[in-house]
Amino acid sequence: MKKIIVLLLCTCAAAFAQTPTPEQMAQKQLEAYNQKDIKAFMDCFSEDVKIYTYPNTLEVEGKAKMQEQYALFFNSAQTLHCTVIKRIVRGAFVIDEESVQYNATTFGGVAIYEVKEGKIVAVTFIK
Repeated sequence: MKKIIVLLLCTCAAAFAQTPTPEQMAQKQLEAYNQKDIKAFMDCFSEDVKIYTYPNTLEVEGKAKMQEQYALFFNSAQTLHCTVIKRIVRGAFVIDEESVQYNATTFGGVAIYEVKEGKIVAVTFIK
């Protein structure tokens, strides 16, 4: 009887576990970015993630290469904080207008996140 109850509880828990929404993934990666937590940040991205500069210049392909670049960026930042000025969510896409403070410099831009199956698969930056 105990085995049946445990099995039912596990089945119910799995049924209620949901894939994070695109907006939840964009927010999760933003929070990890602001904490300079490279592991939590990279957990948000698919293995074959692609990073573009608008309109379609491929800058980085693959999670390993992305992690290498962001680890250097995080480590060189005394101050790093991204603030979302405006967010638009449309289906699998999250479009954030952002203001980033990096050390003594503040710059703005737009990031377009594409999310599939609970992972960010592509990011396009508009400078």
